[in-house]
Amino acid sequence: MPGLFDPRSPQDLADLVAGHPLAWLCADGPDGLLAAPLPLLPHWASDGTLAGVEGHLPRTHALVAALRADPRALVLWMGVQGYVSPSWLDDRTQAPSWTYAAAQARLQIAFDDDEGVLAAHLERLSAVHEAGRPKAWQPAEMGERFAQLARRVIAFRGSVTALQQRYKLGQDERAEVFAAQLARRDGTSLADWMRRFNPGRGPAATINDPPAADAPRAAP
Repeated sequence: MPGLFDPRSPQDLADLVAGHPLAWLCADGPDGLLAAPLPLLPHWASDGTLAGVEGHLPRTHALVAALRADPRALVLWMGVQGYVSPSWLDDRTQAPSWTYAAAQARLQIAFDDDEGVLAAHLERLSAVHEAGRPKAWQPAEMGERFAQLARRVIAFRGSVTALQQRYKLGQDERAEVFAAQLARRDGTSLADWMRRFNPGRGPAATINDPPAADAPRAAP
């Protein structure tokens, strides 16, 4: 049986990642911990679970040298979140808390110096984030500047070795506390996620964080 704050299906992580694609890539460097916020594309296994991610880094970034020396990394996704204030309640003995959805994955990173691999990655990345936009942009429009900028970055893929998810969305709150939260979140993505993980305690959820949850996925 899943725990109270565990995912209900692989779609939970798919929607979290689609709605919050800028993630923190973290690793241990020779002088201490390193981190960078990066737009990452997920790779999904046939059963819907997260198999890996792809991204790119500036070649001069300290993470590149650190991950070549030790390819272990951690990626962190922070999804919807919000502070819960006791001021919303008549019971002033309540402690503050936080409502959130988050995930983390341990990765084994492999860099690829092939220019074609990098170009294909950047095409996929832009296709996902330009999808549905009027006059959607494509990398080819950069002309010669694309090749100039591409020489400064390197593509990588990360294979997932461990995964943790936590969806603390009011499941443990008393009815009046949950209702007070929901009333103040109404019309937001956080309220939709709260309803999603608390069936029967509010209207059905529609997850609508940009980009849409059904945005194109990266090919496995």
